[in-house]
Amino acid sequence: MSSSSQPKSEAGDELETAVDQAISACGGDMRATIRALIVANEYLESEVAELMKAVSHAYARGRFNSYSG
Repeated sequence: MSSSSQPKSEAGDELETAVDQAISACGGDMRATIRALIVANEYLESEVAELMKAVSHAYARGRFNSYSG
C-alpha cells in the first residue's frame, strides 16, 4: 500500500466506524438514523448561521481587522 493511499483508507475506516455507531445508536433503524442525522445537520447549520451573524456584526463594528494581503 502506498503512503498516499493510506490516509484515504484510514479516513474511510473512520467514516465506516462513524456510520456503524450512528446506526447502532438508533437501534439499527436506518430511517431513524437518517432522521437523526438530518436533525443534527439542521442544528449545526443554524449554529453556523448564528456565528456568521455574530462575526459580521463584530466586523461591522470594527472589532476585526480586515485582511490586506
